[in-house]
This record gives sequence, structure tokens and C-alpha cells, in this order.
Amino acid sequence: MKHGPRSAVLAIVGLLGLTVLGTFSCTGGQATEPFGAFFRFCGQKAAVARRDGAMTVPGLDGWLFLGAELRSVSVGEFWGGRAQTACRAARADRRDPLPAILDFRAGLARVGIELLLVPVPPKVLVYPDKLDPAFPGAQARTPQPPPLDAVLRRFYGALRQHGVQVLDLYPLFWKERAGPDGPVYCLSDTHWSGRGCVLASEVVADWVRRRPWFRKGAAARWQRRKREVRIRGDLRRADAGAELLDESLPLWFVADEKGTPPEPDRGAPILLLGDSHVLVFHSGGDMYARGAGLADQLAFEFRFPVDLLGVRGSGATPARISLYRRARADAAYLKTKKLVVWCFAAREFTEAVSGWRKVPVPR
Repeated sequence: MKHGPRSAVLAIVGLLGLTVLGTFSCTGGQATEPFGAFFRFCGQKAAVARRDGAMTVPGLDGWLFLGAELRSVSVGEFWGGRAQTACRAARADRRDPLPAILDFRAGLARVGIELLLVPVPPKVLVYPDKLDPAFPGAQARTPQPPPLDAVLRRFYGALRQHGVQVLDLYPLFWKERAGPDGPVYCLSDTHWSGRGCVLASEVVADWVRRRPWFRKGAAARWQRRKREVRIRGDLRRADAGAELLDESLPLWFVADEKGTPPEPDRGAPILLLGDSHVLVFHSGGDMYARGAGLADQLAFEFRFPVDLLGVRGSGATPARISLYRRARADAAYLKTKKLVVWCFAAREFTEAVSGWRKVPVPR
């Protein structure tokens, strides 16, 4: 994959604690100018979609956005005292994501496992100019990301203060938003594109390689080849009034010399946990392809397969419940694990209807 020197990806690992400086401020969790109008616009679009029972919000140039994601970026701060009004969980005691994430990190630490949180940035923050024609054009073209993610960064800062390691993909995705291999998100789907998936795998892999326990596989078992595929995105399928046009995008397929992609390994030291972002391009069927997803890209990077546990719903509580059940069924399951990479859409911080329940990690 050609997207610039690998040093650019290595450098992004140092942005874990990034603070972007810009003309942005928040008062009471709400954005003020110059981006306040943009966030209000997102909120209005989300409200109209919800009123009309629509999942999809049409943007410019064929781009489609998820209404729930637009709501998530418009609500301001969503943890602590503000969680009760910002988050959509039915139960009031499960609206704040902070306690549940801290509890999960602590539970893993008690059994000797690290946690790396990898939230997938909202598509609308990386491509705001594809939703709002009034978004400042100069900001949309600069390589320095505008601080549209200020609320998320404050939340990640709160997590880091409590020992949670967070990999923030927003600066990298903004930098690569107009690269030669196309956008980092699908135009007609809620997920990242094949290019976004590979970028994420590279920065995750570079972070993991710095861990003292990491040992790379002995031989290069797989090759990676680029191939164009056509998909009919979930946002396009959900938009009953839209013409059902397919979208063409490149994917990077990982396979051995016989064409067989990596298979997840339950005994691997790394578990990839999350929502459909860890399944797209990997599981086939409604996930579009096999052998080109995040788990496959990580296997290519590490030279050994990772373990995988993904859900086709919320990556917040249901994914952790799945892990709990797997570990309860197999008392030795967690003994081989060194790291859980928890990857899910950042909108889940506010939009997880089942909320943020504390789920124990079996000892």
C-alpha cells in the first residue's frame, strides 16, 4: 500500500497524548465558534433523520452519513455529570462510559493483560466538508487537523489519567483523508474503507511492537495484494429513497501462497475485540469480503494470527459480555493473552442503547 513513508505512521504513535491547538473552545461541553455552527448542523440533521425514522443522512458528492453518528458529535461532553443527557442508554446507571472502561482495564490488569483502546473516529469529523457545504474550505484542505475532536480528546485524556492506553486515529485519518488510494471511509457505508483499515493496522502494529513481551513471527507466512471490489454499503441499503448504486473501493487481501487467508487463533497473545469494524472485510457475507479486515492486516504485520471476537452490534457492552462468556467456558483461555485491542466506533460512547455496563473479567 502506498501512502507515504512509514515514518509518518510511526510518528502517529507518538500522538497518543496529542493536544491539537486551534481556535476552538467549549463552554459547558458545547462547541463555540468557529465550529459551533457545524456541530449544530450535525445535531439538526440527526434530529430530522430520527423524526423521519431514517438511518441515513445524505451528504455531498455521494457521501452518506449515519444519523446516530451526527448526534454523537453534536452533544458535547458525554461523561460524568453530562452523561445523563448526552447518552442514549435506556438505564440511567449505564450512560457514563468512563466507569465501565476503567473497570474493564482494571479487570484485565488483574490477570496480567494490557488494554489498548482504539476508537474509530466519526466519519463526519474526517470529512466534515462532505456533509456541510458551509464548513470552512481552508480547514478542509489543511494537513493540520482542525480540533473538531476536542471533546473526544478530553475524554481520552481522562482515560489516560486513569491508566487506559488510547490510540487516537483522528490525526492520521485527517492527514490521509485525500490520499491516492481513496478515502479512509466508505462513501456509502458506516465503516472505514480498506485503506482506512490498513492504516489502522499499521499504527496499531507499530504500537504493539514496542511492548516488551512482543515477539514477531519467525517467517513471512502471508502476502498482501491490492484488489478492487464493489460493495453496496449499509447506509445505501438503508436509504429507501436512494438509487442502489454499488461503490468501488480497493481492499488489501492477505493470504498464503495457496490463497488461504489467516484464521484467528484462540491461543494467540493478542485479542482483537470490538464491533463490526473488526469484522468488515474479514468475515465475508454482509461484511463484503474475506481476508482483508483488521485481523488479517495485523496477522500480516505480526507474522502470526491474532485472536478475534467481534459482534455485529454495539462494541460497548455486548463485546465484553462475549469475552466474559468465552473466558468462563474455558478456564485457560485468558492465560495466553497479553493484550486486548478494543476497537469500536467512537459514536458508541453516546449511542450505545444497551449502555455501558460493568462486565467482570474472569480470573
